[in-house]
Amino acid sequence: MKTKLKEWYHDFIRFPKYILLHPFDGYEEFKRYKKAKLKVAVVFITLFAFFRIFSFQYTGFLINPNNPLDLNSLNEIFSVVLLVFLFTVGNWSVTTLMEGKGSYKEILMVTGYALFPLVIIGFPSVILSNFLTLEEMAFYSLMMLIAYILTGWMLFMGILNIHQYGLFKTILAFIATIVSMSVMMFLGLLFFDLIQQFIAFVVSIYEELSLRY
Repeated sequence: MKTKLKEWYHDFIRFPKYILLHPFDGYEEFKRYKKAKLKVAVVFITLFAFFRIFSFQYTGFLINPNNPLDLNSLNEIFSVVLLVFLFTVGNWSVTTLMEGKGSYKEILMVTGYALFPLVIIGFPSVILSNFLTLEEMAFYSLMMLIAYILTGWMLFMGILNIHQYGLFKTILAFIATIVSMSVMMFLGLLFFDLIQQFIAFVVSIYEELSLRY
């Protein structure tokens, strides 16, 4: 039991923290020595989805504009899965053309590990927001800002290291990834719109035939 706890602590706390504080050495071990684990990345992505649900419902009422009755957990989960899918596929497709060294699995793991600060800081911050006055809510906002900055930092450094890019090429890869995500979203919406129109056309034909015969 003690060994399992040590392994859990190393996988979910110690190694992600090491990557955060020492990104070059951390991602070197991440990529070359295969110390990152896909299951850890998936857990962090899952926790991020749960964090969105948790923050929607339990952020302090002084700054929470959401109505808990409007919460749709499936929509929140789907949003996270869709965002992760678009980013990982977009980045993989772009970096393949830009001679990136990272595989799709590594991009997915980098994305998952990058959510570590948001998960670690986010949950306590949401709980704390219920005990702060309106004047003290700036402290909550600062904590969440730090969490998002650290997440962005880990994601940026992860993409830089696994693809073995320089600074300029990494920035270019992110810009191209955003463009790729936008294109995929546009094509997806266009596809679903065409499907809806086709279904409506089939239904109208069926109703017309039903009325005639």
